[in-house]
Amino acid sequence: MVVLSFQTVQFATPKHLSLCKPSVSGCSIRCGIAEPSGEPAPMGQKTKYNDGFFERGFMTLFARKMMKFAAPAKPRTETKEKAWWEYDYESFVDVSKRVMQGRSRSQQQKVVREVLLSMLPPGAPEQFKKLFPPTKWAAEFNAALTVPFFHWLVGPSEVVEVEIDGVKQRSGVHIKKCRYLENSGCVGMCVNMCKFPTQDFFTNEFGLPLTMIPNFEDMSCEMVYGQVPPPFEEDPVSKQPCFTDISMRLSAGSIANPSSSVCPKLQN
Repeated sequence: MVVLSFQTVQFATPKHLSLCKPSVSGCSIRCGIAEPSGEPAPMGQKTKYNDGFFERGFMTLFARKMMKFAAPAKPRTETKEKAWWEYDYESFVDVSKRVMQGRSRSQQQKVVREVLLSMLPPGAPEQFKKLFPPTKWAAEFNAALTVPFFHWLVGPSEVVEVEIDGVKQRSGVHIKKCRYLENSGCVGMCVNMCKFPTQDFFTNEFGLPLTMIPNFEDMSCEMVYGQVPPPFEEDPVSKQPCFTDISMRLSAGSIANPSSSVCPKLQN
């Protein structure tokens, strides 16, 4: 996935921008989570991250690809196009929210599919199918790649053992506290802009089944490579309401509707 999706992006690195920020102790340079415990913050608290050059590069690449599908930003929040080093995770989430505006659930998922395809070289899905047929090895290999290369998007994760059709294999990925869900505070964004587009992309474009199982109680998530995902109507997330916690509703902004039994963004 990493080899096929990589595109050469030429960046002129500003002299003031280092590859990573130094740790609090000053003894080492580390990109990633910045909590003293080294683990995501407890529920109700926002996890702090140290995003370096490559993390910001991915955020910029995805945000700019999605920008052409996004609704116009509010005049007071965006006055000119950002330079690549000015993008951060909040900018990426803001673009995601604007992509949702005025679009149905299926339309949002189609946008993500187009964005993902636009980041691949011609013929990449076919090459992926040749390199990674739906075998136990392919599922375990992709699970192993997910941990380091998707840290910028979802936060810390680890490979775990799962059972698929009675066979145990290490093709599961446990995301400890999803950064995307934590920063958006929106069930609809999780389901429409991440879970279903990613499942569909791997299962149908790459031919490698993937099921994602978000836990809205603690914001963790399970990714199971090799397991065929259920259709939307049979998936428990289709009945998921908005977050009731006030901090989560504030993150989601006007999107959230705590009085509805099901998240409005899952109903159309």
